[in-house]
Amino acid sequence: MKQKKLWALAVFFIIIICGVCVLTCSKDGKENPVVSPTDDSSQFVTITDVVPDVILEIRYFSTYNFVGSRIDGYEEPTALLTKQAADSLKAVSDDVVQQGYRLKIYDAYRPQKGVDHFVRWAANLPDTLMKAYFYPDLDKSVLFDQEYIMEKSGHTRGSTLDLTLFDMATEKELDMGGTFDWFGPESHPDFCGNPETGEYTGDNSKSPANPKRSITPEQFKNRMILRQAMLRHGFKPFDTEWWHFTLKNEPFPDTYFTFPVKQIK
Repeated sequence: MKQKKLWALAVFFIIIICGVCVLTCSKDGKENPVVSPTDDSSQFVTITDVVPDVILEIRYFSTYNFVGSRIDGYEEPTALLTKQAADSLKAVSDDVVQQGYRLKIYDAYRPQKGVDHFVRWAANLPDTLMKAYFYPDLDKSVLFDQEYIMEKSGHTRGSTLDLTLFDMATEKELDMGGTFDWFGPESHPDFCGNPETGEYTGDNSKSPANPKRSITPEQFKNRMILRQAMLRHGFKPFDTEWWHFTLKNEPFPDTYFTFPVKQIK
């Protein structure tokens, strides 16, 4: 009888220890982060309410994007961010305005419904309507493998945005040497230069599909103007897209939001 009680007690402690381990690993393990979907928009703002100087060109509300149609979840041509990200973006805007530029936003918060639309489109291999404009060097079948399309996006956490600079002197977008959402190494911040030092090298070896393709020193410099302003005010860059930035201390690193893109009242 005593032996059975000892065995029962031992099993009880093993269960407790394992339970603690599972909770700890689930909370702290990077390979299995806790991801919570929610439609709560209470911590978000409409960007233009905080940063009135920005210009909006919401590509996924239009048909001029790599899919070729309006993306699910984009109900109005507006842009949303978490309050913290919008406040930091206001500091970026004030910075670049002093340099003679304005921020132009292509995308900010993206609902999970929009990401799901991208995934369905990527799986539909015959649909190559916009290939010539956004991925002429790639077969559509590699978009998943090369992570141009993924089932989760930082945009859906609410503190990531895609943007460029508008030159107030010329009244045109600043020439970045490539279009937003171009799928290829030419979009990488280190294409033809070192983004850490700001040095132009002219090294276009990352473009095997077209070795003659490159960007000029001025175009690389323009990319760096945007990058350095974003970094100065709390954003971090993305290593494959010169236009993509995320707030370093994003408030919802493990939450994916589902509410649609429309004015927050």
